[in-house]
Amino acid sequence: LSLDSMSPMTSNKRSLPDDISPKSKTVLTIPNSHSPSSSSERSPKRVCRLSPPTRREVPSYVSNLKIAVVCSSNQNRSMEAHNLLQKRGFRVQSFGTGSCVKLPGPTLDKPNVYSFNTPYQEQFVDLKRKDAAFYTQNGLLNMLDRNRRIKEKPERFQENQDEFDLIVTCQERVFDQVLENLSERGGNSCKMVHVINVEIKDNHDDATLGAFLIHELVKEICSSSDPEAELEEIISTMEKKKKQRLLYSPAF
Repeated sequence: LSLDSMSPMTSNKRSLPDDISPKSKTVLTIPNSHSPSSSSERSPKRVCRLSPPTRREVPSYVSNLKIAVVCSSNQNRSMEAHNLLQKRGFRVQSFGTGSCVKLPGPTLDKPNVYSFNTPYQEQFVDLKRKDAAFYTQNGLLNMLDRNRRIKEKPERFQENQDEFDLIVTCQERVFDQVLENLSERGGNSCKMVHVINVEIKDNHDDATLGAFLIHELVKEICSSSDPEAELEEIISTMEKKKKQRLLYSPAF
């Protein structure tokens, strides 16, 4: 039974040169010890900060594309990708397409079943109460702990009305369900959405590898000067590079 389908900076003090005002400078560049000229600069790694570092800049390839990652239960594969893309600065949401959330139980015929409205925190507490050792060993408590730090609860794609520019699914069955639901919505805005499937086995290790593949794909799309015109070429290149078939379909 699969997881988704069932499942400041400190530095040494240095004195400022007399001609530099601390009010006008927040960063002191350390001169090269091999050169008498104070204008010589070392690499950024040798910069001495006099104030806390500013917020990390968002990479230039990150665009304003609205991205959705979808698996079955919004637990393992979609949340692993959600976590990575969010850390990289992308605008991302994640969803599941199942009728309920299923997580592995003590046996295959006894899964833990929750509604999509059940917060990750409640699921975490429930499994910890049932058998903390068992659910720690199989990774479910760690997974739910990560999930509850990202958002409150799993979300069902069919119950969400947000519009996206790119939807990445993690399983062919989910790909079909997403396209079916988009067709039923009718596309009132006439806005095109690109739906791509990256097939990922539903286990912790493959979810991690799949998240990096999704990130690479999204990065390539966002780096393109004309994503819509070049999308099929990007997908083809990715398939050859990763030796993995990707499904693609535009939808409205």
